[in-house]
Amino acid sequence: MSAIDILFEDGEALVIDKPAGLPLDPPRKGGPSLQDELPFLRLGFAREPQPVHRLDQDTSGCLLLARNPKALKRFGQAFEERLVTKRYLGVVAGQIAQNEGTINLALSKVSTAKDGWRMIPAKQGKPAVTHWRKLAERDGLTLVEFRPETGRTHQIRVHAASGLGAPLLGDPVYGDGKGAARTMLHAAGLTVPREGKPDIAAASPLPADFAALGFSDG
Repeated sequence: MSAIDILFEDGEALVIDKPAGLPLDPPRKGGPSLQDELPFLRLGFAREPQPVHRLDQDTSGCLLLARNPKALKRFGQAFEERLVTKRYLGVVAGQIAQNEGTINLALSKVSTAKDGWRMIPAKQGKPAVTHWRKLAERDGLTLVEFRPETGRTHQIRVHAASGLGAPLLGDPVYGDGKGAARTMLHAAGLTVPREGKPDIAAASPLPADFAALGFSDG
């Protein structure tokens, strides 16, 4: 039996509450991954469910799995067409003057032998748009709600560091990696529209490490 909580379930979809620290793919050096959990998440179905989109290893919260190939294709198309509503919560290391705004910074992937790969803002990059709203401040930290329109790799992490000027707490790539045991980003909500069926709608409760910093989702 899987220890992963299920936030939404019907005949073609599961939304799971992915724990922070669990990668989707098996790590090169070995160790647990989401793939280990997929047999348990069949829940009586013939096929293992498959992830429709990706969350970074450190990111916790809502992850959509499709229970058959047709659903996987349809849901993937909904993400590509920007029909999916995504709500993230992040703790950034610093205070932000404005209360809300939109970050429009195109992103491009760069790679060096020394540091590996990362995403950077680049005029010739792929369009990336994130709406954000300040929710709370505490001890020099800020809880921010992010609603990404696009789904670029590391989008919220780069947009926090370069767009807000305050990286996510604990981010080792776009920040200093200090202040938290992980990059403090949580996929709090997900809504996927479907033709002729009710929306897939799920919400993940605020993780304990966010609450330990004195923040609440409300």
